[in-house]
Amino acid sequence: MPTSPSSMSNEPAIDSGGGFVRLRLDIAYDGTEYAGWAPQVGLRTVAGVLDEALSTVFRTPVQCRAAGRTDAGVHATGQVVHLDVPDHALRHAYPRTTRAEAAPEFLSLVRRLARFLPADVRVLDINRAAAGFDARFSALRRHYVYRLSTAPYGVEPQEARYVTTWPRPLDVDAMATASRDLLGLNDFAAFCRHRDGATTIRDLQRLDWSRDGDRVNVHVSADAFCWSMVRSLVGALLAVGEHRREPGWCATLLTSTQRSSDFAAAPPHGLTLVGVDYPPDDELEARTRVTRELRVVD
Repeated sequence: MPTSPSSMSNEPAIDSGGGFVRLRLDIAYDGTEYAGWAPQVGLRTVAGVLDEALSTVFRTPVQCRAAGRTDAGVHATGQVVHLDVPDHALRHAYPRTTRAEAAPEFLSLVRRLARFLPADVRVLDINRAAAGFDARFSALRRHYVYRLSTAPYGVEPQEARYVTTWPRPLDVDAMATASRDLLGLNDFAAFCRHRDGATTIRDLQRLDWSRDGDRVNVHVSADAFCWSMVRSLVGALLAVGEHRREPGWCATLLTSTQRSSDFAAAPPHGLTLVGVDYPPDDELEARTRVTRELRVVD
């Protein structure tokens, strides 16, 4: 059996002649019952159940690589992954009988995975990846939404897994003012859990707050996020929204070289990865090269 390129260089396989076809999968999941995206020994993870189902379907071990590795309890409606499938195994993606009507190439596989996967993980779409596509390194930006409720009763039952109850009033205007100071290319070490060898420099492109009655939402977009960055940003800004900190305080955190202990990260279940942007197909390889470079702040 050939060796998967994902275990070697994580480079696109579709034009390499290595005997693999790279697929793009669009994924949604409820992260409540999972210890995050990334595989962990002895723990139930989103990648773990996906890899198991896909390996069963293709009858050979395969492994998904995600655009963003979400934390335990975090959800996704717009996760993107890639998967390298050996040529000889790809035939298992197709129905055993052909029908006269035209259908998307991997529609049958999407339907089969709906039976193999638990109800809280869904593969929404599958396509052959363009040359140079890498779910993680080709991405231009990721988009998250964090949802809170300040209603006196908390959160309505059907939303309780996806919206954080906040028991105190929030000044959305103050949080919006503080958010503007955080935009741009900065070192977000104060907002990131440490990971050996990982940079904490990110280009934060959107941090917008809105209120609709008791519902408070924040939309967060960046070229990439480090470990727990979104929940930490929200947690710091909630301190401003409660008037425990002045709006200018958040900007001072950008001078820190390590995770700040002055605030707590917001609970995970209010956070959802809602989308990932990619460049046109002919710019994928160039984007991958840029992403792999170590960033610095001038």
